[in-house]
Amino acid sequence: MKGAVLKIIKEANFLSLSGNITIAFFGIASFAVLTRSFPIEIFGQWVLYISTGNFIDMFRFGITNTAIVRYLSGVDKDERLRFIGSNGLIGLIATIGLAIIIWSCHFAFGEPIRHAGYELFFTWYPVLAFFTLPFNTAVVVMQADQKFSTLLWIKAVNSGGFFLLLLLNYLVFKMSLMQLIWVQLGINLLTSAICVLKGWDGLRYITKATVRTNKLLLHFGKYTTFTIIGTNLLRTADTLIISLSPMGTAAVALYSIPLKLTELQQIPLRSFAATAFPKLSKASILGKVDEVKGLFYSYSGAMTYLFIIISVVTFLFADIFVLILGGSKYMATDPTTRASVTNIVRVFSIYGLLLPLDRMTGVGLDSINRPDLNLWKVIVMVVANVIGDLIAVFIFKSLAMIALASVLFTALGVWVGYYYLSKELVLDYRKVFSEGLGFYKDIYKKMRNRKFQGI
Repeated sequence: MKGAVLKIIKEANFLSLSGNITIAFFGIASFAVLTRSFPIEIFGQWVLYISTGNFIDMFRFGITNTAIVRYLSGVDKDERLRFIGSNGLIGLIATIGLAIIIWSCHFAFGEPIRHAGYELFFTWYPVLAFFTLPFNTAVVVMQADQKFSTLLWIKAVNSGGFFLLLLLNYLVFKMSLMQLIWVQLGINLLTSAICVLKGWDGLRYITKATVRTNKLLLHFGKYTTFTIIGTNLLRTADTLIISLSPMGTAAVALYSIPLKLTELQQIPLRSFAATAFPKLSKASILGKVDEVKGLFYSYSGAMTYLFIIISVVTFLFADIFVLILGGSKYMATDPTTRASVTNIVRVFSIYGLLLPLDRMTGVGLDSINRPDLNLWKVIVMVVANVIGDLIAVFIFKSLAMIALASVLFTALGVWVGYYYLSKELVLDYRKVFSEGLGFYKDIYKKMRNRKFQGI
C-alpha cells in the first residue's frame, strides 16, 4: 500500500496538481492579505497593475511557450539545446521591445495614464519583466520536460516568499503600495537568480539558437501568441472595461474577488492540461490518431466530472469564500454598483462547468498542429466577450451581467472548439463522458490491485 501511495505521489498528474494547488493557495492567501492591507481604491490600483502585467506577459511568452513544449517532445540532445536557445533569445528580444514601448508611452502620455490608474504598470512592469525572464523561461522548459517536482519547488519559493512578506507587512511593517512593489521585484529577482545559478533557465544556450529553430518557434507562435493573448484577454477584458467605465477602481476591486475565486476552478484544469499537452503532441507527431482521440476523451471527461463537484461546492459556499478572501467589507451589496459579490461568484460557478471542454479543445487543436483554428476559436470568444461586457457595463451598469457574459462566451467557445477539432479527428461527444468515467475506474482498479498484491 505504501508503495502504491509513493507511486501516485511521483506521478506527473499528481505532481502537476500539487504544484498548482500550492501556487493557487499562496496566490489566494496573498490576495486575501492584500484586500485587508489597503483601502478598496488603493487595492484597485494593485489589481490594475497585476492584471495588465499578466496580460502583457501572455504576449511576451506566448510567442514560444506552447511551441517549445510541443517541439521538445521527442527531440535529441543537440536539437533540444537549439530550441531552448531560441526560446531564450526570442523571450529576451520580446522583453526589451516591450520595455521600450511601455516606457515610451509613459513618457508621452503620462497624465492620462495617471488619471486612469495605470501609473504603477507603466513605471514598474518593464523592471519586473526583466527580473522574471529567467524564472519564466525555466518554468516552461520544466513543463516541457514534465519535471513537475522541481517546478513545484521553484514556484513555491516565488509565491510562498511573497506571501510571507505580505503577511509580515500586514502584521508588522504596514508598507505603502509602492514599497510593496519593491518587495515583489526583490522576490522575483531572487527566484530568477536561483534559476540562473541552477542552469534551469536555458538562457546560456542562446548562442546555440539557429535561424531554423527560431523560425519554427515563431511560425507556431504567430498563432499561439494571439491565442494566449486572446485567452488572457477573456479574463482581463472585464477588469479593463470596468476600469474605463464610470464605476471606477472600487468596482475593479469588487469584481476581482470572484475573479480570484475562479482560480480554485483553474487548479485541476491547469494541472491536467499541463500533462495532457505533451502526451497529445507526441501522439500526434507519431501519427497515432486513435491515441490522440482517446487522450482527448479521457482528459476532457475526467475534468468535466471533477468540475461538477467543484462548481457545486463553489455555488453552495460562495458567501464563505467571499468572507475568507475579501473580509466582511465585500459581503454587503455595493451601493454604487448594486453588486453582490456573492451572487457574482455563483454565476462564475456555472461558468466553471464549461471550462474543461473549452480548455481541452484548445489543447487538442494546438497538439495536432492546428493553432490557427484555436486562434479563430479564441477570436470568436473575445469578440463575444467584449460586446457582452460593453452592454453589461454601459447599458445595464451591472457587474453580475458581466459575469453572465463570461458564461455565454465560454459556451460559444466550447461549441466552436469542438466543431473545429471534430472536423480534424471525427469525434463522438458521448465518449467524453464514458471515457471520463473510465479514467477514474482505471485509477480505482490500479489502486485496488496494488492493495491486493500488498504493494
